Amino acid sequence: MMGPVLAACLLIILSTAWISQANEALCKKDGGVCSCNNNKNSVDCADKKLTAIPSNIPADTKKLVLNYNKLRELEPTAFHNLKELTYLNLDTNQLQSLPKGVFDKLTELRTLEMRNNQLRSVPKGAFDSLSSLSLVTLYDNPWDCSCNDILYLRDWIDDNKDKVTGAQDAACGDQQSKAVLDITEKDAASDCVSPNTTTAIPTSTTTPASVIYDDIHEIKVPQENFQKFLGYQEPDHLPTQPQCLMSISGYLGLMMSLMLTSAAILYVFHFLKKA
Repeated sequence: MMGPVLAACLLIILSTAWISQANEALCKKDGGVCSCNNNKNSVDCADKKLTAIPSNIPADTKKLVLNYNKLRELEPTAFHNLKELTYLNLDTNQLQSLPKGVFDKLTELRTLEMRNNQLRSVPKGAFDSLSSLSLVTLYDNPWDCSCNDILYLRDWIDDNKDKVTGAQDAACGDQQSKAVLDITEKDAASDCVSPNTTTAIPTSTTTPASVIYDDIHEIKVPQENFQKFLGYQEPDHLPTQPQCLMSISGYLGLMMSLMLTSAAILYVFHFLKKA
């Protein structure tokens, strides 16, 4: 009688291990550097020098940690497949702005950490879909309080003071640390214009062809722009040797779990056949 019971227990244990190994392998595939905790549906990508959100985060993730990285921008759909997220940490990155709709699918999100970035504004309606939100951090960002789109953030903080940690600490970056909460329509009277939208009007002059060819200068393209165009990732984001070894060991563990699970199933069938 004890034989089938022990075999069933072994089968359950091995199945749990197999699921855990499969989830860990998903986090590690394609050179992934994040760590998964299957029991808590948690993915830890902290301090990995990431410049983009990894694409292989499991869809059932509830806790996603991305602090202490090099994120400068987010794709508008970066979190759209992570609808079960309840905790998102974007602290201590280099985020300068948020794309419209980036949080729209996170209706289960309870905690949003965004302090210590380079955020100057958020798009209108950025937090309107976060119906479950209970805590958000916004301080240590250089908010631009001269621009009229800061008024959405001011009104949202005012309506959600109980959710915003250190509401008064969300301060303007250029007005002697005046709190965003205290900004008036007069303070924020300017329309925002991106510094990259200014277009120079060329003047037309006639120049001999020989002079044109003799006066051609090398055009220097910033390397980071060229790499971004090619979809290139920084070397820091590529897997290191220890990370590769960890990934290989994960797959080996997965194969071992499958073999042991198969052996346990065969043992159960063999015992029942004898009985």
